[in-house]
Amino acid sequence: MRRISLYHLETLLWISRLGTFAAAADRLNTTQPAISARIRELEGQVGFDIFQRAGRNMVLTARGRQLVEECEPLWASIERTLLHSARLSGTAGIVRIGTGEIVAATVLPPFLRALQDDFPQASLEVDIDLSHNMLQKLLGAANDLIFVAGPVATPNVETAPVGSVDLVWVASPAVARRAVSGPGSLPIWLLHRHSPIHGLALSALEEGGAGRPAIHICNNARMLIDLVAADGGLSLVPRPMVADQLDSGTFVRLWPELDRSIEFHVAVRRQERDPLVRALFDRAALLRIGG
Repeated sequence: MRRISLYHLETLLWISRLGTFAAAADRLNTTQPAISARIRELEGQVGFDIFQRAGRNMVLTARGRQLVEECEPLWASIERTLLHSARLSGTAGIVRIGTGEIVAATVLPPFLRALQDDFPQASLEVDIDLSHNMLQKLLGAANDLIFVAGPVATPNVETAPVGSVDLVWVASPAVARRAVSGPGSLPIWLLHRHSPIHGLALSALEEGGAGRPAIHICNNARMLIDLVAADGGLSLVPRPMVADQLDSGTFVRLWPELDRSIEFHVAVRRQERDPLVRALFDRAALLRIGG
């Protein structure tokens, strides 16, 4: 009698979803040789090759693709049944959440605290990075759920809006007094070129007739704000991250007509089927950064 274990099906489906044995091994917290061994066992049970080598990659055979199509709804039903009987709050697992500094400085801490209360058996791993890098990590299964700035035009990603943040031009009082002649008169610090905020800042400078000002780059928003506070220049920064400095007078707001706003989204892989990740995505979609 052929005996197929649940971990065989889980392994097969994660390879299919993520594209490689290595990505599936990372997702299932095991090694690539262990993944290969599971697939060999499964092939021995079903009696045919599920994967075949194509150059340096392993791809599904025709019968392998059919097996995946037949197992997907079966596995989803098994997960729903197990979670319903054990309650989602008792679900264990590691969920990797990617986020930028703006979300991390606003809605993320209370969101994570609520998740700890409601899913005490789940382990949360938070990765802070630029939106461009986080999207690549999501597609590569290094992250399960991400918060990103700007629109996401990738067919393999499902998103939900979580609000917008105002971006304001600020400087220290000393620098502000020297900036009366316009945007092009002083050094400007901006986030990395891969950040959507960088493009918004450049378009605002062009609108303000800045010409070709001296622009410096920093990939860390908190460090960038510290540079501005040290009289290093001016910058377009998220208002929530400098609200206290504006209230206290440590920072001065410049050129309101050149301010911008940026939308944020929470995103998961479109083929994501893990009920815990899906539950977190649904809850994250209720967040509103600006409110």
